[in-house]
Amino acid sequence: MKTLIRDENDAMLVPQPQYPLYSATLALYGGTLLPYYLQEEKGWALDVADLKRATDEARAAGKTVRALVIINPGNPTGAALELSNQQEIVTFCKAEGLLLVADEVYQANVYAEGRNFTSFKKVVRDMGFGPKDFAMVSLQSTSKGFYGECGRRGGYMEVCGFDPQVKAELYKLSSVGLCPNLGGQITMAMVMSPPKEGEASYPKYQEERDTILASLKRRSVTIVDGLNALEGVSCQPAQGAMYAFPQITLPDALLAEAQTSGMAPDALYCMKLLEATGIVVVPGSGFGQREGTWHFRTTFLPAEGDIPGVVARMTTFHAAFMATYKK
Repeated sequence: MKTLIRDENDAMLVPQPQYPLYSATLALYGGTLLPYYLQEEKGWALDVADLKRATDEARAAGKTVRALVIINPGNPTGAALELSNQQEIVTFCKAEGLLLVADEVYQANVYAEGRNFTSFKKVVRDMGFGPKDFAMVSLQSTSKGFYGECGRRGGYMEVCGFDPQVKAELYKLSSVGLCPNLGGQITMAMVMSPPKEGEASYPKYQEERDTILASLKRRSVTIVDGLNALEGVSCQPAQGAMYAFPQITLPDALLAEAQTSGMAPDALYCMKLLEATGIVVVPGSGFGQREGTWHFRTTFLPAEGDIPGVVARMTTFHAAFMATYKK
């Protein structure tokens, strides 16, 4: 990031909602975050016209737009991009001269019928751009997918289309940092080179992978259906990743209490849910959201047998919450 951001006049397009690593890193290096809003009503789709609007407005204000961040599948939204949308994004970056930062750490987790993961590098190559024609960074991690489930730590990035001297500086920066633990390194090697068909371990690997992913898909459906049954809550299906990001309409009494307490309304709701049930969810205000809307992020990582109980506790809490605050 430091090689991209020189001062507050350098800016990056970052999705809203987004994993707050990007906003925090931009703040650390003194850059400017340019938000582009995903379309919740269309399954958290990305509208390239919004990218163009944000870019033009920033340039008119004197900003140098350096890069576009894409999280696919999405965190916290759980959305998975269609191939045609990816092609639009590549065309946009090429036309605008932007570095594409493709966060693809949930690439193994795609559940929606008719959706498949395609890496942005493959999209770029299939569109005819060679290694020197298009600048991009691809991110992958052991911590997500079906192998890590947020427990193991390790990852890598691949840079393409960079000047050799810039690459050399990146290697220097990487070499002075701490390496991941041994378990993370071993897992990362396995992620990069999984068992192949015909090898002795492949049938077991295939069985375990498919079993985990099928279970995550069932868990996602149970969670999303349960959320959509709650009063004032609407949740888009989880197309991928490990998260649901429902929108919640909060009663005026709760909004007033939040203002008095100095908390964001969705944060106050999440705290009350935690205190009443022990269930931890993250307020949408921590990820960025359209003004006047409130959300929270929940995962479907608990064991499949525990998910119905989680939904039941949330349902009981929410009914009591609404009864109290709508009086």
